[in-house]
Amino acid sequence: MTPPPRSYSADLTPPWKRSTPAPEVPAERDLVVEEVTTGFCGAVVRCEKTAEGFTVTLEDRNRRLRVFPMTPSGFLLDGRPVTLVRPAAVAPPVPVAPARTASGSVGVPGARARVALPSRIYVEGRHDAELVERVWGDDLRIEGVVVEYLEGVDDLPAIVADFAPEPGRRLGVLVDHLVPGSKESRIAEQVSGADVLVVGHPYIDVWQAVKPSSVGIAAWPEVPRGEEWKEGVCRRLGWPVNTPAAWRRILASVDSYRDLDPVLLGRVEQLIDFVTT
Repeated sequence: MTPPPRSYSADLTPPWKRSTPAPEVPAERDLVVEEVTTGFCGAVVRCEKTAEGFTVTLEDRNRRLRVFPMTPSGFLLDGRPVTLVRPAAVAPPVPVAPARTASGSVGVPGARARVALPSRIYVEGRHDAELVERVWGDDLRIEGVVVEYLEGVDDLPAIVADFAPEPGRRLGVLVDHLVPGSKESRIAEQVSGADVLVVGHPYIDVWQAVKPSSVGIAAWPEVPRGEEWKEGVCRRLGWPVNTPAAWRRILASVDSYRDLDPVLLGRVEQLIDFVTT
């Protein structure tokens, strides 16, 4: 009797026609690779998780930064295609007390947050508050300073009147786009006094206070008047028009005061000194 034919599940594709997946290589810091579509060659600076997936930031020999998606076979290592993957997490060593805080202040080992002072610092919006917390949070807790946000400078006169500043109960305010002749400058003049200090930065939004190199872009783009600024920035940078996701990406690029423009650094330090005096 003739035996029934056997069924084979093996791949009968000739070896020379089979596609071999590119090997996965951890994107360790300082690993030098070339992005296949642009030819941009640089060392790995950081890996980040974004709303669109994982990205890697490369820095070339001219210290230019570019951000690329970590797509399969998207890079060349020693001339061979590779797929970059996130490095394996390494358990951090037991912290010894940081020598410096993110703001550059000397760390205080074992320090506990103080009871909040009667004085306050107000910033214009939630993004401003999150950026201040990221860089100065340790300092503010040690000093006992609470930061709140206004959700718009138009309400500042009413907030100041309700707060009722006096010696020992001071109010410091950080305002966006505080330039001569602006609405913001007129409101600042109206409420300023011995126990109220209003300072500001010239940027349209606090996003611009983050150095472009830290975000991995060449510069903050110009957006015409009449167009919503944050959405316009996303369009010109080729990011999805999703401002919450864009802000998370920007904030994640800030590790310390070195990632911020000195103008903002000076203003925040001025406010902290004012309300703790």
